[in-house]
Amino acid sequence: MKFVLSSKIFRAVVTQANLKYEGSITIDTDLCDKAGLWIGEKVLVVSNTSGARLETYVIPGKAGSGVICMNGAAAHLIKKGEEIIIMGFQLSDKPIAPKIVFVDENNKFVKLNY
Repeated sequence: MKFVLSSKIFRAVVTQANLKYEGSITIDTDLCDKAGLWIGEKVLVVSNTSGARLETYVIPGKAGSGVICMNGAAAHLIKKGEEIIIMGFQLSDKPIAPKIVFVDENNKFVKLNY
């Protein structure tokens, strides 16, 4: 068994950073659904802007809003305006085709690749 990439939201832009929240990343639920990410799922978040990498979990954001908010301590590492990649992984005994969601500069869905 290996952990393999199952979901990716590619080149999203952080719309908010909230230090007062206890932790996680808020993601527009439409984007979560398209990528196959679950609420509460552990994700790896990588900043193309700063190079920061962190693990956290998904909380739901308003559908269609394009919200991507870094919450709690994560907001110290990845800030509003940074371009990020959000990745989910799955434990599998065989290769799988990940769902890769491409978004525009407003985090609106553009296309889905498998």
